[in-house]
Amino acid sequence: MPTDLYGFLSIILSIIFIGLSWWALQSIRFEKILKRPNGAQAKLLQIFLSIVIGYELSRFFLDYLGWSMVFGNLFT
Repeated sequence: MPTDLYGFLSIILSIIFIGLSWWALQSIRFEKILKRPNGAQAKLLQIFLSIVIGYELSRFFLDYLGWSMVFGNLFT
């Protein structure tokens, strides 16, 4: 895979998975966990959590893509 395409795919997947992580984190009831769930610190925590989770998910899928491409070349 060309590096330009891989870089573009990395950016797109990261943004998509960060957005999906943010959406999924909205279902967690932070009012039972945090002192002030509507405060700025709570929102910043949600942003950081969504970035970390989304980044790790995108890394997993990009690694999986790389592994599958190497695996395909194994039998040729």
